Amino acid sequence: MKKQTRRQFTTAFKAKVALEAIKGQYTLAELAKKFEVNQVVISRWKAEFQANMAVVFEKERRPSEPDVDTQELFAQIGQLRVENEFLKKSFKKLGG
Repeated sequence: MKKQTRRQFTTAFKAKVALEAIKGQYTLAELAKKFEVNQVVISRWKAEFQANMAVVFEKERRPSEPDVDTQELFAQIGQLRVENEFLKKSFKKLGG
């Protein structure tokens, strides 16, 4: 006898099914048949979706930290300016 494992559903699939349930175009029985998922599970996903859908519109309150060191970038900018001025002067000396 083979051991039966639980099916794993992706969050995208759960959201799709929950959204269909919220729309109300089909009954839970029809959705259960269409997506091959129990009606109780669909009801649970629908309730969870409705309880957490406000999270989509929340903004992050944490200040975003830059991924790079700004001091290092300013140093590179300064180095490039020096090199650019040097090249301009050298180009003028060559008759450009």
